[in-house]
Amino acid sequence: MKTFLFGIQHLLTMFSATVLVPVLLGIPVSVSLFTSGLGTLIFHFITKRKVPVYLGSSFAFIGPFIAVSAYYTGQENALAYATGGVVMAGLVYLLFSFIVYKIGYDKIRKLFPSYITGTVILLIGLILAGTAVSMASDCWWLAIVTLGVIMATRIYGKGTFAQLPVFTGLVIGYILGIIFGKVNLGFTTLFNTPEFFLPKFSLYAFSVMVPAAIAPALEHIGDIFAVSNVVGKDFAKDPGLHKTLIGDGIATSVAGLLGGAANTTYSENTGVLAITKVFNPLIMEIAAVMAIALSFFTPLTDIIMSIPTSVMGGACLVLFGMISTTGLQTIFNDSKTLNVKQVLIVSVMLIISVGGAKLAFGNFSLQGIGLAALTGIILNGLLFYKEKHQN
Repeated sequence: MKTFLFGIQHLLTMFSATVLVPVLLGIPVSVSLFTSGLGTLIFHFITKRKVPVYLGSSFAFIGPFIAVSAYYTGQENALAYATGGVVMAGLVYLLFSFIVYKIGYDKIRKLFPSYITGTVILLIGLILAGTAVSMASDCWWLAIVTLGVIMATRIYGKGTFAQLPVFTGLVIGYILGIIFGKVNLGFTTLFNTPEFFLPKFSLYAFSVMVPAAIAPALEHIGDIFAVSNVVGKDFAKDPGLHKTLIGDGIATSVAGLLGGAANTTYSENTGVLAITKVFNPLIMEIAAVMAIALSFFTPLTDIIMSIPTSVMGGACLVLFGMISTTGLQTIFNDSKTLNVKQVLIVSVMLIISVGGAKLAFGNFSLQGIGLAALTGIILNGLLFYKEKHQN
């Protein structure tokens, strides 16, 4: 029963964002729920059930997805060309995996020293912060109450109760939402089969979607380092960063084959790991099975979708903050202070990402965390090249 409740907690955490992406893209929510759960199970199988992550719908592909579907507007099932692009984008992860495997663990670690890794993790939380505040601002008092319940449960709760702060906060927030008329709940059908559809492939979709996969692939590396630091195990070494990339890539391609959105490792669930300290991968697998079940059983989906935005926002305030805190701790893993060169690298990465810098060449664009990570790697190589070759 306890493990089941932990699974519900992770399901509730990922649900809002995973549902929002297909709504924005115009694809069936039920399909994205199904492919999210299936993708998570695929990832866990490939990584030998060692990494406690959940794969949800990726926001990184929203722009390219819309561009492809708009290009084929007027043709039969224009969305199929976009999901075909998702299939091809997933294969980019496999290419990254091969490169990572050939480079080797030791060299990858040198490319991502703690101050670069920590900054990437810090940025994951900071970039999500605006989303949390926007959601909470829908009803600040309800968001604050939810946040307060989560914090009080984690600090003062005992035993299993203390490990369910997000679940407890969302339940209390939902009940208050019902009392004060913030919940709009309406049931549709009892059961519904997800509206799967096959992809179509084109050179245009390839040119738009494949380059777009580079940034989330770099973000994936940051997410794995974040989970590693939260759990206290180096998942980049075991089962290996190449294995996690393969898992993410295949999950994304399978999602595209079924008509779903691209998948990605979810930082929201990493935040739950950080606050609860419960790291059993089985819990994520339970959440994945629940997501698959929900894709068929619509009443439960209706209930979860009716959770007030501000309640989810209150939970996200602490979850995203925990990710940023993990990043700060990671920056100083190797030493208590940074030297001048390291400070400069971290500073540039922060401003480039938070400031919204964008690098674009035709259909290819790199921004946010992906651009910050690439900038950090390049600056680190340039500033420490002479020092490395003198030793």
